[in-house]
Amino acid sequence: MRRDIEFKTEDGVTLRGWFYQGKGVTGPAPTVVMAHGFSAVKEMYLGDFAEFFAEEGISTLVYDHRNLGDSDGVPRGHIDPRQQIDGYRDAITHAQSMDEVDADRIGTWGSSYSGAHVLVVGAIDRRVKCVVSQVPLVAGLESARRLIRGDHWEMLRAGFAADRAARMRGEPGARMPVAAPEGEPAVLPTPDTYEFFTEFAKSNESKWENDVTMHSVELFTEYEPGVYVPRISPTPLLLIAATGDHLTPYDLTAKAYEEALEPKKFLSLPCRHFEAYTGDIFRMSAPVQREWFKTHL
Repeated sequence: MRRDIEFKTEDGVTLRGWFYQGKGVTGPAPTVVMAHGFSAVKEMYLGDFAEFFAEEGISTLVYDHRNLGDSDGVPRGHIDPRQQIDGYRDAITHAQSMDEVDADRIGTWGSSYSGAHVLVVGAIDRRVKCVVSQVPLVAGLESARRLIRGDHWEMLRAGFAADRAARMRGEPGARMPVAAPEGEPAVLPTPDTYEFFTEFAKSNESKWENDVTMHSVELFTEYEPGVYVPRISPTPLLLIAATGDHLTPYDLTAKAYEEALEPKKFLSLPCRHFEAYTGDIFRMSAPVQREWFKTHL
């Protein structure tokens, strides 16, 4: 049911992932394009969603963003939202070239940082016929302000400036861990972030690395995907938020939903950010997501 795939971005970087064929499908099928969040790789439970969608005849193209996981690109661990948005659009183009894919029935799925990207892509690319955005970042600066102590901002901005100066001199850019034990510096400084990534790494093999560029952090604080939400209509949007989310706060996501036009649907999950991928919350959320794709693709 799953096979390895690869395709090139418009600027020549090879992205790699998996293609899940929808069960019982003999011709071109509705297909969902899917990638993961900040620094995360496809092995982190995306296959569970793809397999669940496939049970109802929906195919899925899952891939790693450039500079991450199995995909090419340098510097490794550099996360540029604009490049990742373009990666989604290149993945759509590749999907449309595949015999197994109905080019007129393409949906996008994203979660966390990629949940932000599918909001942007859904607003600007009318090839997308349906959007599912799970626990998305909608406001980069405000989310960062809630994660970073106020008295640390001056030092952080000085770090951004020093990093830019070093890169201009041709030196390697500064780097930061994605997750760390409580009290230690990290891009995503919450206990559940550290728990999610470390627990996954203990029992699963992947190419995830706990290391990203400082420039990625600066770009995070400048990213405001929520401004695109009113422009997604008339493409159908399912927006999913977690009530206990400290990374992509529930109130910011709920506020963004109010800006969306019809057709739209909001799903509230009683959990923290990373609990949306597994267990009882997955079993609560995935059927709603699949039904949204079935209805609109």
